[in-house]
Amino acid sequence: MNAAAPDLDVDEILADRAIRIVVCCGSGGVGKTTTAAALALRAAEEHGRRTVVLTIDPARRLAQALGLTELDNTPRQVKGLQPDSAELHAMMLDMKRTFDEVVLAHTEPKKAEEIFANPFYQAMSSTFSGTQEYMAMEKLGQLRARDEWDLIVVDTPPSRSALDFLDAPARLSRFLDGKMLRLLLAPARAGGRSVFNLVSASFGLFSRTVTKILGAQLLSDLSGFVGALDSMFGGFRERAEQTYRVLQAPETAFLVVAAPEPDAVREAVYFAGRLAADRMPLAGLVLNRVVPVAAPRLSADDARAAAARLDEMGGHPSTADVLRVHAELAELHDRQAEVAGRFLHAHPGVPVVRIPAQPADVHDLDGLRAIGSTFE
Repeated sequence: MNAAAPDLDVDEILADRAIRIVVCCGSGGVGKTTTAAALALRAAEEHGRRTVVLTIDPARRLAQALGLTELDNTPRQVKGLQPDSAELHAMMLDMKRTFDEVVLAHTEPKKAEEIFANPFYQAMSSTFSGTQEYMAMEKLGQLRARDEWDLIVVDTPPSRSALDFLDAPARLSRFLDGKMLRLLLAPARAGGRSVFNLVSASFGLFSRTVTKILGAQLLSDLSGFVGALDSMFGGFRERAEQTYRVLQAPETAFLVVAAPEPDAVREAVYFAGRLAADRMPLAGLVLNRVVPVAAPRLSADDARAAAARLDEMGGHPSTADVLRVHAELAELHDRQAEVAGRFLHAHPGVPVVRIPAQPADVHDLDGLRAIGSTFE
C-alpha cells in the first residue's frame, strides 16, 4: 500500500454532528453491508448518536448479528447495546412496499386501488430494472424528512454497478418523460378514449406495430398505469432530485468500500471518479479484508531463507513452519497492496482505512464491534 495515503479517521466522521448521512458504496461482495452495520453500531455506542442503518438485501446472519429475528421496511430497535449508548435502529428496504407507500401518500384511496390492481404496476414495483435503486433513494428521503435520527447510514443496493444508485433518479425521469409514455398518456388526457382508437387514428401503422410487439393487453395495462400515475410523476422527480441534492450537501459523507481485488478496486476507482464529477463528498476508502502480517519488516524471501537454514540445522521445525506461513501471508499482503495502489494512483490524497480480514463471519454485536474497533 502506498504509504503516502492519509489515514481515514472514521470516528471523526461518526462524531461530526454536521454529518447526517453516511453512504457506503462499492461493488457487491466486498463487505459493504457489514461495514454499514458496524459504522451504525459504533456511531450509537461510541458517539451517542441516535442512528438508523438502511440495508439492502442483507444476509440473514446480519439480522442475527444485530439481534433481530428479521429486518423489514420498518426501522426496528436493536437491543443489547452497551450502557449509555444512543438508540440504534435497523431496517431492510422492501422496494414494493416502499412504492406502495408512495402511492398511498400521494393519491386518493380509489386511485391507489386502481394503481395497485394494474398488472404493469405489479410488475414494475417488484421487478422493473432500476426500481430498487430509485426506492432506496425514496426511502432515504423519507428517513431524512422524519428527522428522528442523528445519523442515517445507507448500504447501497447490490447492483451490477454501484452507480445505479446515483443514476436512478435520472433514469426514472427519462422513463417518465419518454415519447412512448407521453403517447400512451394521451388517451387519459383526452377524456378516456381507447388508446387503440386514439393512437390508431393518428398513427396507423406505428400503432399496429407497437401493439404487435408489446401485445394488446400489455399496452392497455401500460396505458392505464401511466394514466393513473400521471399526477404523481412530477412528485417522483421532485423528491428524487431533492434527495440527490442532499447527497451533494456537506451533511453527507460517501465511503467507498472495496476489497483488495482487481474487480472491486476497478469499480471503486470508477465510482470515486463519478462522485467527484457529480460534486458529491467522498470522505474516503474503506479497504476491507486486508491480510495482516505480524512482522511487516520481515520479507517473504528472508522468512523462507530463515526456514531453510533451520531445516538444515535439523531443529525447530515448528519455527520453520511459522516462517513459511509468514512468507505466504507477506506475499499475499504485497499483492493486495499492489492492487489497492491502483486506487491511490488514480485518486491520490483520498484517505484510507484498512480493515483486517476477519477469522470468521460476523454473527453478533461483538463481531460488529470488532470491526468498528479497527476504525480507531
